[in-house]
Amino acid sequence: MNDILDWILNAVQSVDPITRNLLAGLAILLETSLFAGLIIPGDTVVLVASAGVLDIGDFFWLLGSVLLGSLIGESLGFFIGRFFGEKIRNSKLGQKLGERNWRMADHFVEHRGGIAVAISRFLPMLHSLVPVVSGMTRMPYKKFITWTFGACAVWASAYVGVGYLARASYDQLAGHLKFGSLIFVGVIIVFVLLVHFGKKRLEKKFVEPEAEEV
Repeated sequence: MNDILDWILNAVQSVDPITRNLLAGLAILLETSLFAGLIIPGDTVVLVASAGVLDIGDFFWLLGSVLLGSLIGESLGFFIGRFFGEKIRNSKLGQKLGERNWRMADHFVEHRGGIAVAISRFLPMLHSLVPVVSGMTRMPYKKFITWTFGACAVWASAYVGVGYLARASYDQLAGHLKFGSLIFVGVIIVFVLLVHFGKKRLEKKFVEPEAEEV
C-alpha cells in the first residue's frame, strides 16, 4: 500500500506548484459560486493539492491561493446578488435550486446577519446561496467580507493544514513502518469525519430552526 500511496503523492507533487495552486484556487472560487458551487468538489481538490506541498513556503503559497479564491468566489456571489439577484432567483435555473432553499437563506441572513455569512461557508447549499442573498439585502460589503474572510481563513487553514500534516507524517513514518500509508489515510478519514459531524452540528444548531420557521 505504501508503494501505491507513494505513486499518488509523487504524481501530485510532480505538478508544477504554480499550476497546482492556481487550480486549487480556481476550484474553491467555483465552489463558492452560485450553481457551479453545487457540483465542484473544491474541498477535495484542496486536500489533494495540499498533499503535494513540499515545504512551509509552499504551504503558505497554497494557503494564500485557496484563501484568495474563496474571497473572490464569495465576493462574486455577493455582487451578483446585489445587481442581478431577483432576476437570477426568478429564472428557471434559480428556481431549480428550490424556493424553500432561497427562503431559508433569506431567513438565515435576516436573523443571523454576519454570523450567517460565516457559518454558511461550512454548509452545503447555503455556501452558494447566502453570498447572493446577502448581496440582495442592505448588508454592507465591508461587513460581508469581514465575516467571509474569517470563515474562509479557518476553512482554508484546516484543509491545507490537514493535507500537509498527513503528507509530512507519512514522509516521517513510511521508511520505518510497513503500513505507514495507513497513518496518512487515517488522518484524512478522521478529518473528513470531523468535518461531516461538525457540519451536522452546525445544521442542527443554526439551520434546522430556520427551516422550521420558513
